[in-house]
Amino acid sequence: MSFSSFVLDPEAFSAIVLTLQLATATTVLLLLLATPLAWWLSQSQSKWRAPIGALVTLPLVLPPSVLGFYLLVAMGPNGPLGQFTQSLGWGVLSFTFTGLLIGSIIFSLPFAVQPIQHAFESIGPRPMEVAATLRAKPLDAFFSVALPLAKPGLITAAILSFAHTVGEFGVVLMIGGNIPDKTRVVSTQIYGHVEAMEYAQAHVLAAGMVVFSFVVLLALSFMRKRTSRVLS
Repeated sequence: MSFSSFVLDPEAFSAIVLTLQLATATTVLLLLLATPLAWWLSQSQSKWRAPIGALVTLPLVLPPSVLGFYLLVAMGPNGPLGQFTQSLGWGVLSFTFTGLLIGSIIFSLPFAVQPIQHAFESIGPRPMEVAATLRAKPLDAFFSVALPLAKPGLITAAILSFAHTVGEFGVVLMIGGNIPDKTRVVSTQIYGHVEAMEYAQAHVLAAGMVVFSFVVLLALSFMRKRTSRVLS
């Protein structure tokens, strides 16, 4: 096995770039979506709180292939989302980067919502009550009091969402397939190398994923220690 076998080819670089683009876009959109949702789940007494919380958590227990299949059907030409996008002249979203993005957001939603929700719940009602006595409007109190106090949860959510998106396989393969420069990410690139018995190239990408996962866990551990010091 020569050294050249371990050098990344253009297809691998393309898959890495696409993976980073997907993970970054997913993380940014998830933070925008998960923050108000987590706030509502942490504060609401509505009867819908439990069902919506269970729906958000569903991707944690649902097999990725099952979730990917139903998303593929929904985005297909005969699915409700596919028919809607076709009526707007956008075509179908299956086997496109946009379709991958939507699937990644849904699949990684609990990894963003839960840390932020726990951060909001740990704040307690007292800071918001104090802000209310100072005549701060609820929206102002949310941005000036709740969000800064929930910063560790937001950072944890961002790290977990990014890492989880990078490691996706089942949902990505079902929705996007393995189209070069379009929907081929690192996980499906590794799968393609293994299918072609190109183990050297698969080793390089897989080892990179292992190192990346270790760095993520290290960052989360550092965040927990730093948070515990601040709270103490």
